[in-house]
Amino acid sequence: MQRLLLLPFLLLGTVSALHLENDVPHLESLETQADLGQDLDSSKEQERDLALTEEVIQAEGEEVKSSARQDSFEDEEAMELDPAALDKDFQCPREEDIAEVQGSPRCKTCRYLLVRTPKTFANAQNVCSRCYGGNLVSIHDFNFNYRIQCCTSTVNQAQVWIGGNLRGWFLWKQFCWTDGSHWNFAYWSPGQPGNGQGSCVALCTKGGYWRRAQCDKQLPFVCSF
Repeated sequence: MQRLLLLPFLLLGTVSALHLENDVPHLESLETQADLGQDLDSSKEQERDLALTEEVIQAEGEEVKSSARQDSFEDEEAMELDPAALDKDFQCPREEDIAEVQGSPRCKTCRYLLVRTPKTFANAQNVCSRCYGGNLVSIHDFNFNYRIQCCTSTVNQAQVWIGGNLRGWFLWKQFCWTDGSHWNFAYWSPGQPGNGQGSCVALCTKGGYWRRAQCDKQLPFVCSF
């Protein structure tokens, strides 16, 4: 009788054990799915990190390219006044190539010469410095500008160099005189200097207006000393 009573309990235990064995793979499957989910999340985070890294590298690359372009631009401008670009066969102007210009009331002891031989801006400044101990002329009032214009109207070119040139870095550029005097006067042509090109200043022989010009252009010039 006792054996008959124990038999149902034994059968119940066997069935429960079978259910537990069937649940183990299910639990393992859930753990595997959780691990896969974590792996996917980790993979997505790595992809986001990689994308951000690529964006940073690309941005830095663009900055480097921009900086390189800016450095190249500044180097090209610096070469316009580089002493290495000056005349190798340097000679001072002959007497027949120069003309005296009436002086400015601002400097009664100063002398001014028109040099008719065309030179680049750097070579013209070099002539003024080495031959006369001076600089390309600086202009500080309308009356003197008119005197320069009247004298230069006899040359067979539309423009002559004066001593103004653009200096500085990128957005902080400003016009200066080669003799270091204060920039307190200008007589720009309409649309200049904003729409002009070039870093050097030329005076128009008709009208006396100023225009920006490429510094490697060859023009007559006026020295002051």
